[in-house]
Amino acid sequence: MGKTSLAANKLIFLLAAIIATTPLAIDMYLPAIPQIAAELGSDLSHVQQSISIFLLGYAISQIIAGPLADLIGRRRLACIGLLGFSFASYALTMAENIESFLIFRSLQAFFGAFFSVVIPGVVQQIYNKNTAKGMSYLSLIMMIAPLLAPGIGSMLLQAYTWQAIFIFLGTYAMVMMILVICFLPNDPVQIKRRRKRDLLAGYRLIFSHRIARPFLISSMLSSFAFFCYITAIPFVYLDYYAVSVQDFPFYFAFNVSFVILANIINSQLSVRFGAVRMLRFGMFFGLIIGALLCLVTWYNLAFIYTVLLLGLMMSSLSFISTNSDALVLMNFKEHGGSAAASIGALRFGSGALAGPLLLVLHNDTPLAFTTLMLASLVVIILTRSKVLD
Repeated sequence: MGKTSLAANKLIFLLAAIIATTPLAIDMYLPAIPQIAAELGSDLSHVQQSISIFLLGYAISQIIAGPLADLIGRRRLACIGLLGFSFASYALTMAENIESFLIFRSLQAFFGAFFSVVIPGVVQQIYNKNTAKGMSYLSLIMMIAPLLAPGIGSMLLQAYTWQAIFIFLGTYAMVMMILVICFLPNDPVQIKRRRKRDLLAGYRLIFSHRIARPFLISSMLSSFAFFCYITAIPFVYLDYYAVSVQDFPFYFAFNVSFVILANIINSQLSVRFGAVRMLRFGMFFGLIIGALLCLVTWYNLAFIYTVLLLGLMMSSLSFISTNSDALVLMNFKEHGGSAAASIGALRFGSGALAGPLLLVLHNDTPLAFTTLMLASLVVIILTRSKVLD
């Protein structure tokens, strides 16, 4: 057991580094959005929509990638995805208008799903009944990426141009591909034997599973709330509260640090109390914080309250998504690729709606995005209560 645990703990760093490519692609270019808009002759809102387009492309690709992982194998699919992501990242540096920029971002998202979808299945394979613990470790290490991403983006932006950000992403993906070839484990024998079966069988089983459906919904809506934050935070901090571009990464990192703290707590307590109880805690804690956030934005209270409450909100969303994902994966051990793809497609598909909804509801205050986050938590509790009781 000791040797297995040691091997799992070493491998989790590689898995986190691979899947961190996605948050790097989402968060690293946030400080550069105004410069990209100016250079491509577009406005800020159109460039911000590239986040939603990325998420939508990522969600659609997850649907394809899940069965492919079960068909051709995790390692091969991960290599294809990392190679394609790298080329798309380099192509973004040559974009001359907003249209080509959005097309290359779509390609970046499409290939990004290929390597991301294999990771949860590997975690479930090596952690088994302690999948929630493994997912917490994965999220804990992975969250270093969004913690550092805006800062790295700002430094590259100040030293070079916005194109340097995508050169960095392309090079990072190539390094990850080499590591995948060398160290990612092969699929279990029983998964290899199932590859000739109906590729859609996993999806039919997952979405017809009465107990798993609410866990999928909570994973989806907690992610939607998180992407409301990702989409709105440049406006909230840079425009509404007039935070400087140099200080923006520090406030962003402060919020994300609460996700890291939540994953440290969950990695320990999920083994003792179970994923269901930790999920319940995250739901009701998030509901309280969401209500307080809406009150702070409604009465336009001091900036410090918004920063602190957003951090606490990020921690509650982490409790919900991590434990929901683990509960889904534990129910479908033989359909790891399809289960991970279902989670990812719903997560990033709902995230793609965040930008358009925030655009429609925008009223020059943070109230729209805090209200959407609160509404998400209310629906999570309404759909989850019967399963948790």
